[in-house]
Amino acid sequence: MTHRTYLFVPGDRPERFDKAVAAGPDVTVLDLEDAVLPEAKPAAREAIRGWLVAGGRAAVRINPEGTEWHDEDVALLSTPGVTHALVPKAEDPAALARLAAALPAGLPIVPVIESALGLFNAREIAAAPGVVQLAFGSVDFQLDAGIEAEGEALLYARSHLVLASAVARIAPPVDGVTVALDDPGQLEADTKRAKALGFAGKLCIHPKQVAGVHAAFAPAEAEVTRARAIVAAAEATTAGAIRLDGKLIDRPVVEQARRVLARA
Repeated sequence: MTHRTYLFVPGDRPERFDKAVAAGPDVTVLDLEDAVLPEAKPAAREAIRGWLVAGGRAAVRINPEGTEWHDEDVALLSTPGVTHALVPKAEDPAALARLAAALPAGLPIVPVIESALGLFNAREIAAAPGVVQLAFGSVDFQLDAGIEAEGEALLYARSHLVLASAVARIAPPVDGVTVALDDPGQLEADTKRAKALGFAGKLCIHPKQVAGVHAAFAPAEAEVTRARAIVAAAEATTAGAIRLDGKLIDRPVVEQARRVLARA
């Protein structure tokens, strides 16, 4: 399944868990990594476990392999209610294979690409066992790659993730966060750029970003109307290609129209 929004909540703030779910993201992510200080990680893990046992459902972002918290984080992922495993600083396909072998069968894995090496290995990461979608940790990637600008400067990185996902036949990736929390115009611009590049969604760091991302990824009314006309015309004929409003309509155009209707 393709997801549009992943909303992060610090794992040591259990009073926010239900509020995050209520914001309506496709995936709520309880974070054990960057959002939680080292000394607070054990308590955060237990807070997440308690919320899940009480009936909560959410993804969990674990700490990377090689850290002192990784093994216990992985054990937490067997708790009922965990929907996805988010893997930060993903760089090594073999590490993802080891993780997949330790998880409950079928638990989806979402690697977060946050480094130059992760981007370099994106094709193999996308094809690793259990991986269903890639996420772009754009802020950390900029730091690691020494890229100061945001938009056009990250065009190659974003397009590479889209292509790696397509080659692996997994869902299109989700773009990085918009750090300007009080600028809905920036959020809309960032989301529309991601959509145009082939991304399926966006990481969110505040509940108020969720609705804006969903709106930006939803097709416009005119786009839906056109897609309906294309599909209807295609289903009314057995020809391989048809003419509609002076334009040639063939199979790729019809399939793209079906995708628009699915998003709608």
